Amino acid sequence: MARSTEEFAPAKINLFLHVGDKRADGFHELESLVVFADVGDALSFEPAQELSLALEGPFAVDLDLDADNLVLRAARALAAHAGREANAAITLAKNLPVASGIGGGSADAAAALRGLNALWALDLPRDALRAIAATLGSDVPVCVDGKSAWMEGRGERLTPATGVPGAAMVLVNPKVAVPTGKVFEALKTRRGVGAVDHAPPLRDVKSLATFLKLTGNDLQAPALSIAPVIGEVLGELSRMPGALLWRMSGSGATCFGLFEDDGAAQMAAIALSHSHPGWWVQATRIVG
Repeated sequence: MARSTEEFAPAKINLFLHVGDKRADGFHELESLVVFADVGDALSFEPAQELSLALEGPFAVDLDLDADNLVLRAARALAAHAGREANAAITLAKNLPVASGIGGGSADAAAALRGLNALWALDLPRDALRAIAATLGSDVPVCVDGKSAWMEGRGERLTPATGVPGAAMVLVNPKVAVPTGKVFEALKTRRGVGAVDHAPPLRDVKSLATFLKLTGNDLQAPALSIAPVIGEVLGELSRMPGALLWRMSGSGATCFGLFEDDGAAQMAAIALSHSHPGWWVQATRIVG
């Protein structure tokens, strides 16, 4: 067993998200291009006699610390798979807003699987971790590797998305939590799945934005009906110099803007932070 280990849990961004028919298992068919940012939560793991989770960071107060917490569920699921006790002291620095459409909980669960796999010296391959991740939530498998991917099915069918440029981006959350279940309940129209080219020419951020304009986020309209402030966020992003595309990620309420370069993204983040001090605003980049 390792003495201690740490894992970064990057924010997950759905550059587009198309929804298909509801499946027999109650989930919807999905299609999405998922990327990861260089901002996120951080987890540390140390040996212990029992399983515990400590919370810190700016959004720790918004997270429920109970037995159903995704990090604890991930730890117990991995321990059950390995046939061992789930004993570890985990600390989660919650830097991302909760229930915000950028996969914070899913990324944390995936980081827990990676970190405990190392702490407990299990040496399980990534495909085994992804299989466990699929039992925890639709977004958890893609977060295990934390790399750009085409995501299909309910989230379990993943294909590497090579060539996605490391584009400059601004993330904005108006500090409003939008429950995913309520967004799907309000869903009225959907594009369906299977019609998107999975090998588009993505030379740079401008070609990425051009491709994405042919797609959309089917959950944006229902999320707007629940939290109209999302429209204000999108409007503000659209007016920023250098903005190439603006859209909501996942089920919201976090929105992203693609920008021409890092300088434009940083200036936009400064301007939005000043004009809306109650919002969470981060200049970042697509990585991985």
